[in-house]
Amino acid sequence: MEQFDIIVIGSGPGGYISAIRASQLGFKVAIVEKYSSLGGTCLNVGCIPSKALLDSSEHFYNAVHHFEAHGIKVKDVKPDIKQMIERKRKVVKENSDGVAYLMKKNKVTVFNGIGSFLSPQKIKVTNDKEVKELTAKYFIIATGSKPSTLPGIEIDKKQIITSTEALELETIPKHLIVIGGGVIGLELGSVFARLGSKVSVVEFLDRIIPSMDGALSKELQRLLKKNLGFEFYLQHKVLSASKKGKEVVVSAQNKNGETIELKGDYVLVAVGRRPYTEGLGLENAGVQVDEKGRVVVNEKLQTSQPHIYAIGDVIRGPMLAHKAEEEGVFVAEVISGQKPHIDYNLIPGVVYTWPEVASVGLTEEQLKEKNIPYKAGQFPFKASGRAKASMDTDGFIKVLAHKDTDEILGVHMIAPRAADLIAEAVVAMEYKATAEDIGRICHPHPTFSEAFKEACLDAFEKRPLNF
Repeated sequence: MEQFDIIVIGSGPGGYISAIRASQLGFKVAIVEKYSSLGGTCLNVGCIPSKALLDSSEHFYNAVHHFEAHGIKVKDVKPDIKQMIERKRKVVKENSDGVAYLMKKNKVTVFNGIGSFLSPQKIKVTNDKEVKELTAKYFIIATGSKPSTLPGIEIDKKQIITSTEALELETIPKHLIVIGGGVIGLELGSVFARLGSKVSVVEFLDRIIPSMDGALSKELQRLLKKNLGFEFYLQHKVLSASKKGKEVVVSAQNKNGETIELKGDYVLVAVGRRPYTEGLGLENAGVQVDEKGRVVVNEKLQTSQPHIYAIGDVIRGPMLAHKAEEEGVFVAEVISGQKPHIDYNLIPGVVYTWPEVASVGLTEEQLKEKNIPYKAGQFPFKASGRAKASMDTDGFIKVLAHKDTDEILGVHMIAPRAADLIAEAVVAMEYKATAEDIGRICHPHPTFSEAFKEACLDAFEKRPLNF
């Protein structure tokens, strides 16, 4: 029986990063992965492949709608969805192979198979060929999440699909019905809308991306409708989704109790994700889960068994790859005796539509709910020279600062390259910067990042320079 200092179960961003950090700290580490390729949901059927398709579809959309304005004349531009999928697969393989290389470089032993606890100190790894038993001083559960569904919907993986199947579609839907107005549905809806699909979004709540600032929700809905022709059915409860001939019919009820029917050729069920713990044998290890199936952890991310830790989607908090990575490093350093910290308020969220949407800190709604005195500053990209040069004038950056101390409390943007721009806000807030601090820092011109400076100047004392 092989023995290790730390065994990590799951090789997604949380798992493989925790394995690398633990190895750097001198531990003998093993990682257990159910599938043949490493990287988990993010690298294989999540973050990376979706961004590959988003980029491909964005190039196509720009060729059709924007190239001529730039003086580039093209004729008969057609999408080749099969080539897009093939390129996506290549990107996924390169990233997964990269993780395998990192495991080898950092002397992390990889076991392929389903990891299951036999006791608090022992697991078995089962694959098609054999069953191995392994022991360790510490375990890190990093098994991630899987797509959720709704009552009355049976996912057939052909026409009623999840994000996993949507990333493999080799035909462009005529009418894609998306159930759920969150990140996953809007990103994949954008991919196919750019390629010519009609996209209808059915959402139970009264706005899309409901966890983000309300101003972002409103603006993103407006832009998706204006630029890509999205249809939105908000405050609609989905009753069923069923196949009728070659069509799929979605039945939903609005807030007045009236029932509508939407007919399409594909239905994407994107109502969130749930923790993946099936087959882990947590009961054999004495590890507790809560009513939502999440592994219960304390502030050090220890489970009910102090030598067993859990990170990422399988525990509380936002289901984000970068959150899992931070927790992976955190746990490895806790085990080594260090005292790391994670400020969960400063974990940014991103939606990779176009414009992109990004947010960190408290929303305006949360500030009002907490009775925190605040002031707001905003700068629109229609006033940005860089945005005008690239024809990316949609969106804005909003900065929320404490009314008395001027400390930045939240930054919310719908902007070109918002996913990259938000990092400056995270750094600023980590070091307790004020709106004036950022407003007085020299930003290069012309850049998108100037908009953050301008929004901070507006929040500080209503003196933006370019608007």
